[in-house]
Amino acid sequence: MPDAQTMAPDFTLPSSDGSDVSLSSLRPAPVVLFFYPRDNTSGCTKESIQFSELLADFQSAGAQVFGISKDSLTSHDKFITKQGLSVSLLSDEHSDVCEKFGVWQEKKMYGKTFMGIVRSTYLIDGNGQIARAWPKVRVDGHAAEVLEAVRAL
Repeated sequence: MPDAQTMAPDFTLPSSDGSDVSLSSLRPAPVVLFFYPRDNTSGCTKESIQFSELLADFQSAGAQVFGISKDSLTSHDKFITKQGLSVSLLSDEHSDVCEKFGVWQEKKMYGKTFMGIVRSTYLIDGNGQIARAWPKVRVDGHAAEVLEAVRAL
């Protein structure tokens, strides 16, 4: 997992809005990337709704917000429609970006070990540096905490 004050790994991923998003092309805007395990699961739904509810506040602060998972664009479209999300979701089906950001890790659940996305968030400043990282995120209140960090940049 990259540390704060290091350059964020650049990437280009397809977005739920039909475009391709390249991290470097978003400069000088601050960018929030929230990595989540899976569309339409309880914690991921709650987190995505919280970021969507605060999206206008993030935009007022000059920041762009993207959710990233390994789900396909088709899955993202269904998730957005079902949950009424306004935040853009990026598809990292091959987990390349998840690996670059160190969120693709070994996980354990019910005694089984498997690889998956560890819920994590990165705030990237206008120069492309990681300003703050939140590993192993707890959903409740997280989006509001990230918004405060954006406002403090």
